[in-house]
Amino acid sequence: MTSLDRQHHHPGYWPSPWPVECGGNRRQKAAAGSLGPAAGRGTAEVTVQHSDRWNVMVVRREPDEWYVAGTMAHFTGPAPYGWVHRIDPVTLETLAGSPELPCGEHVWCGAAVVHANGSIYNINGNRLHRLDPVDLHVEAEGVLPADRAHNGMLILADGTIVTKDLRLEDQGGTTISRLDPDTLELVQAPLVLPEGSMGRIGADLQADGTEYVYVPGSEHILRLRLDSGPGDGGTDLRLDDWRARYRGPGADAGLAWDVCLSDGHVWFMDGGDTESVRAIHTRSPNGRFGAPPGRALSWRLPAPWSAPQGLFRVAIDDPTDVASIAPFGVPGGGIIAPPVHVPEHDMTIAWDSINGGLAGITGAGADLEVAWQLAARPSMQPVVFPEGDELVINDYTAEGEDHLIVVRISTGELLDRVPTGSRIANGMFLTAGDDRDVYYCTTTALSRVRWS
Repeated sequence: MTSLDRQHHHPGYWPSPWPVECGGNRRQKAAAGSLGPAAGRGTAEVTVQHSDRWNVMVVRREPDEWYVAGTMAHFTGPAPYGWVHRIDPVTLETLAGSPELPCGEHVWCGAAVVHANGSIYNINGNRLHRLDPVDLHVEAEGVLPADRAHNGMLILADGTIVTKDLRLEDQGGTTISRLDPDTLELVQAPLVLPEGSMGRIGADLQADGTEYVYVPGSEHILRLRLDSGPGDGGTDLRLDDWRARYRGPGADAGLAWDVCLSDGHVWFMDGGDTESVRAIHTRSPNGRFGAPPGRALSWRLPAPWSAPQGLFRVAIDDPTDVASIAPFGVPGGGIIAPPVHVPEHDMTIAWDSINGGLAGITGAGADLEVAWQLAARPSMQPVVFPEGDELVINDYTAEGEDHLIVVRISTGELLDRVPTGSRIANGMFLTAGDDRDVYYCTTTALSRVRWS
C-alpha cells in the first residue's frame, strides 16, 4: 500500500489533502502529483511575506481556505502568544486573524489542525484553542494539565485530540492528554509515561478500528493503544506492552525526534535534543530568558554528544527488530526534524543538520544501506511527491541563506535550487499546495514557491 493510500482519508480530519502537519498521522509527508519538468528549469516563482512572527506550519481546509499558525519568538520581554491567520493561498495576504492566544508564557512551536467538525485547533505552550474557520474567533479554550510547552497534536478516529508535553531526559515522564473536541476538557485522566519525550507523536489507524499512538521516549519508542475502558463501555488510551529500545541509559547520543510510520516500520532519527533545544526546555516557562539568549539558540552549535547522526527502523510487528545506520559517520551529529520513508521507492531520507549531509537509505529487509549522498544542510520537515520521484527540503547554505532544493528520491540527483527569501532556517514544516507549489515556514518569513 502506498504512502498516499495510508496517509489520507482519516475520519478525524476535514477531508483535505493537508489538514495536519506532515499531511497525516503517519507523518509520511507525501503529496499527490508531481512538480514535473518545471522542477529542473530554475523558473520557480517565490512569494515572500516577512514579519516578526515565528511561522510554524500551513494547513488546508477547502481549496481556498489555507491557514498559517505560529507563535511569537519572545524569548525575553513581552509575553509570548500563539496565533492563526487565514491567508490568500497565492499572495499570502492575511484574510482573517485570531486574537492573541495565551500560551502560558512558553515559547515553542505549537501546531494547528483542521478537525472533521470544521473547526481549526491550535496548540501553543500549555493552551489549546478551538477557532471558527472563517473569522478565527475563539470558540473554546482549554488549559492542559502539564504546565510545559506541548509539541503537536493529532486527531484520533473518534474525534478526540491527543497531545503531549516536552521533557528532556531526567525531567520526569511525559504527560499525554486526550481531550474532547467540543469542550476541550479531558476525556480521561492524563497518562504519565515512564520516560520523557521530545519528538512529536505519530498514530496509525488499523483496519479493525484499533488505533495506536507512537511516542519517542528518551530510551524507547513507546506505544499507546485505544481500547475498551473499564466498566462504562467507553474507550481509554492506554500504554501498550510494545516498546522498542534504541538508546541505553547515559548513552553518548541524543534523543529520538519525531516518528514516521511507513511500510510496516517506525522510522526516526536520534540527536534531537541539541544545545539550543536543551536551553529552551531547562527553563520555566520554557523558552523564557532573563537576557537575550543570542547564539545560545543556534542549532549550529556543536552537539553535546560524540555519536554520529543515526537513523533507526523498528518493525511494528516485532519491537525487538531494531536496525540502525549512521549514514554520515561524522561525530556529533544532530537534527531538529525527522526522516521520511517513501515506500514507493524503498527509500528513507535522512540528514545531519549540524555537520551537513543528506542521504537516501534503502533496505526494507535486514540491512540498511546508503544509496546516495548529497552535500546539503537540511533542517526542516520535507515534502515528498512519490509519483514524481521528488523530495523538497531546505538547504541552509554557507552564505547564510535558506534555499529549497528538489532532489530525485531514487538517485539523489539535485534537480532544482530556489532561494526562499529567508536568512533564518529552523525545523519548521513544509506543506504541499494544490498547484505544484510548496509553503515554507520559518522565523520572520512565510514563503510560497511555485514551479510553472
